[in-house]
Amino acid sequence: MWTRYKILIFSYLVTEIWMEKQYVSEREVDPGADFTRNLTVVEVTRFKRAIFKGQYCRSFGCCEDRDDDCVTQFYEANALCYCDKFCERKNSDCCPDYKSFCQDEKEPWHPEGCLRNGQHYKEGSVMKENCNSCTCSGQQWQCSKHVCLIEPELIEHVNKGDYGWTAQNYSQFWGMTLEEGFKHRLGTLPPSPVLLSMNEVTAPLPAVTDLPEFFVASYKWPGWTHGPLDQKNCAASWAFSTASVAADRIAIQSKGRYTANLSPQNLISCCAKNRHGCNSGSIDRAWWYLRKRGLVSHACYPFFKDQNATNNVCAMASRSDGRGKRHATKPCPNNIEKSNRIYQCSPPYRVSSNEIEIMKEIMHNGPVQAIMQVHEDFFQYKSGIYRHVTSTNEVSEKYRKLRTHAVKLTGWGMLRGAQGQKEKFWIAANSWGHSWGENGYFRILRGVNESDIEKLIIAAWGQLTSSDEP
Repeated sequence: MWTRYKILIFSYLVTEIWMEKQYVSEREVDPGADFTRNLTVVEVTRFKRAIFKGQYCRSFGCCEDRDDDCVTQFYEANALCYCDKFCERKNSDCCPDYKSFCQDEKEPWHPEGCLRNGQHYKEGSVMKENCNSCTCSGQQWQCSKHVCLIEPELIEHVNKGDYGWTAQNYSQFWGMTLEEGFKHRLGTLPPSPVLLSMNEVTAPLPAVTDLPEFFVASYKWPGWTHGPLDQKNCAASWAFSTASVAADRIAIQSKGRYTANLSPQNLISCCAKNRHGCNSGSIDRAWWYLRKRGLVSHACYPFFKDQNATNNVCAMASRSDGRGKRHATKPCPNNIEKSNRIYQCSPPYRVSSNEIEIMKEIMHNGPVQAIMQVHEDFFQYKSGIYRHVTSTNEVSEKYRKLRTHAVKLTGWGMLRGAQGQKEKFWIAANSWGHSWGENGYFRILRGVNESDIEKLIIAAWGQLTSSDEP
């Protein structure tokens, strides 16, 4: 009987030892095989989520050194995992929360969505980065790739180089594409063949020696010339420059009797043939309208901030008195202003493209209209003598095409520019408001037809009757 008991006890011990060896040998094998075997995409996703949501050591507890009883079931991977120090080996079989719970180490958290500048955004979130939109999709940002009107790299390139001018970021341009800048901030159609075929007029003016090194129209005729307006996102430089040049010329010719700034909105809304309002227009048609119909003052017919609200319906009308003068038949759209006087001009004439002839015309008769070609860097001009600087970035030919713009030349000068050399320049009034450039003006190289600034120069006289003459 005793012998039988001894046999049973021996058999039990042998069995326990064999099972222990089998159990230990399982920890010696590479647990990676259990963790990575033929998992589907769904299983892998569940596995990753379990890493952050499952509680293993947190429920079972932690063990010092090696403790093979410190084990729990890792259901998501259909395997065992451990919470003892021995699990930290080359081929780790630690439970997912071992480090965070047993060693108080924070596990990285990767929620669904995207990160941007340290901030978490939900899946499907959309954010604007300059002129491009970025959407959070599949934990990654998918961004459009437009060329922006304001490019920080171009600004840095200009300001680091010795080009004679400085560039700046403008809040009114930030977020616009380069194409939108050309489309909404310029607005003069290329000159028509009729305009380009006009004969250049060279007036019998004083000799070249009478021309000073520095000249500004507002210094010679204080109170008779007009500062820049802001066309905003209305592509109508054709109207703004024409109205401004005409207003200056009428004031100078009348010797200050009529100094009102003329209304570009009057042209935008009423010059209906061959124009598109805030979608570009032709300067030859604008001058035709000034001669045949005339304009009221800017105070009478102010510029509308929201062009869509007005539907560009013409709010003014006039009739001829039979003696060549026209008179308004409607009150001013701005009911505070009572004067609805109509101002007219003579037919426009083309000034010679010769630098000296342009200077003589400005000095003796007043500011002139210039048609120029705008490059992408011009939008970012802040100060100095502008010349086109090639961008360091490769810009698509689609956006490198030049766009036509109309401005007002008001004077000239000479100062040290690029590389410390003396450079001649024109002074021009833009129509992008006083916050742009040098209080709304810019200087540009003179005598070298920079950006076609000297290619087409237009001027006109006010149409004054004997009763209008001072």
